[in-house]
Amino acid sequence: MAQARVMGTAGHVDHGKSTLVQALTGIQPDRLPEEQTRQLTIDLGFAWLKLEDGSTIGIVDVPGHRDFIENMLAGVGGIDAALLVIAADEGVMPQTREHLSILHLLGIPHLIVALTKCDLVDDEEWLTLVELDIADLLESTTFAQAEIILVSAHTGAGMSELRASLARLMSDLPPVLDRDQPRLPIDRVFTLDGFGTIVTGTLRNGSLRVGEEIQIAPQQIRARVRALQCYEQAVEEAPPGARVAVNLSGLRGEKLRRGQLLSKRGDVPATQLVDAHYEHLSANTLVLKHNMAVKVFAGAAECTARLRLLGTEQLAPGEDGWLQLRLDRALALAEGDRYILRIPSPARTIGGGVIVDPLPQRRWKRFSGERIQLLQTRRFGNPTQKIIQLANTPTPMRTSDLAAASGLSSAEFATALEQTLAERRITSIGADYVQETNAHHQLQNRIIAFLKEFHQSQPLSTGLPAEELRHRLQCTGAAMHAILATMASRVSRVADRVKLNEHELRFTPEQLKRIDQLDEAFQHQPSLPPTSKEAAEQVGAEVWYALLERGDYVQVAADVVFAQRDYAEFCSAVLQIIDREGSLSVRQLRDQLQTSRKYAIALLEHLDEKGITKRVGDERIRGPLAPG
Repeated sequence: MAQARVMGTAGHVDHGKSTLVQALTGIQPDRLPEEQTRQLTIDLGFAWLKLEDGSTIGIVDVPGHRDFIENMLAGVGGIDAALLVIAADEGVMPQTREHLSILHLLGIPHLIVALTKCDLVDDEEWLTLVELDIADLLESTTFAQAEIILVSAHTGAGMSELRASLARLMSDLPPVLDRDQPRLPIDRVFTLDGFGTIVTGTLRNGSLRVGEEIQIAPQQIRARVRALQCYEQAVEEAPPGARVAVNLSGLRGEKLRRGQLLSKRGDVPATQLVDAHYEHLSANTLVLKHNMAVKVFAGAAECTARLRLLGTEQLAPGEDGWLQLRLDRALALAEGDRYILRIPSPARTIGGGVIVDPLPQRRWKRFSGERIQLLQTRRFGNPTQKIIQLANTPTPMRTSDLAAASGLSSAEFATALEQTLAERRITSIGADYVQETNAHHQLQNRIIAFLKEFHQSQPLSTGLPAEELRHRLQCTGAAMHAILATMASRVSRVADRVKLNEHELRFTPEQLKRIDQLDEAFQHQPSLPPTSKEAAEQVGAEVWYALLERGDYVQVAADVVFAQRDYAEFCSAVLQIIDREGSLSVRQLRDQLQTSRKYAIALLEHLDEKGITKRVGDERIRGPLAPG
């Protein structure tokens, strides 16, 4: 379908605003009977305008009355531009200023002012004063260059000029980014007979297709896209930047509501603790203090929260800083999301900003220069700086996880990663992992230190158990395997142990003498050897465990052990008998090896556990893991 963008309409005179939207689009945005009776927008309304070039402007008509500002916030977050409606007979009102502040905090880049109901004003001097007042108001904002267009929805005056201005604005907007990470903040939920549940919102970051599996956060409800509509047209694929209605299937009684987030992969985290950059509005009379209770609005969601000031004792009007917000319930938030803060009494907007870290590791200590510097880089750094910082972790992270955490498009991430790898600022670890280079060197040094310490404390042990090393590093087994592969020149893995390559077992001459005597005892009666207890008594417990760990002997039961060479011969003999006779009994093995029933049973049960043999009644046959 043709390019679609979304515009929000705001204004303090609802009758003039909604009438203007209807005059532009032919669609009445006020859905509720109460709204039409009172001529007052209470909840979000929706309409759309077809332009001559075939593109579409989706319109979110938000409430203008101060009592419904919080409903307004549920619909204004995903828009590309705003149409601010001001009544010519009343001029700038307090809620006009609050709407402008909200648009500024949400980073809305473009604005057009419609000075409506001009047909009700006969005094040209009054109109000039209102225009000057609006221009003065805009001068101190990012919208200083916004057009001010005089219109009348009733007479049609200025409507052609307004449509042309809207078309120019939309054509000048940059292309919509498709990051293949579709996100739809749900601003309306309803059901239709024969269709079931339908949710609507403004689609960002990617496309949605019919048949795709989706998740709804923060509850992570799974469903499937049954059908899609954009501006009352059924589509197979909804593009980013459009208003979308999604018909869902596969729901099992789950209750959906405004404020949840639909995403294709469910890759937006549910969180109750976020780090954020914050701007305290200059129009405030309130000084922001640590541990204040606030209301948070992000996307179409809202909740209450406690704020922690990370770098200062308080923020005066017009100042900015770093916050950590503890939400009273989980919200689906991602890095880069805009948010608004309000206080309940007296109800007003006090500021807002950008989510920088949606999943901080913990409640940070205040006034940490290191943490604030990290947040500074993450918020304002370029793509390479961001991924270097994100990869600066104690253990490697999967490349796919780094890409998701970066918030970059696939092309942006690939370019930044390639550059950092070429500059050796990030190190590739195996096929799947990466780590900031200095952090990787530190990790390698930690591993070397662990192994040196272990070898010094236990010189007769082959190496540190791999699981113990993994636990010390606090990483996955796959990550540890990748790390050790990069250290092959210094570290090796022997069975389930990890050791320094230079480490060798060194026995004293007396110990070597006892080891030789033990070996002679095993050679004397290979199938009736000394018990594990007897062997330990002969060479000493520490030496015996070292021999077991090195693999010289194989313990098949608590007190039954064979020399490695004999064990290999016995395993081979077991399989030869099974292959020749079809099966093997304990008695057959006892007679073949000239051993006792105790040793024969211990060996067969050991081989059963390893899958080399399989017990069927009183017989053994080849097991699933028997060598060919």
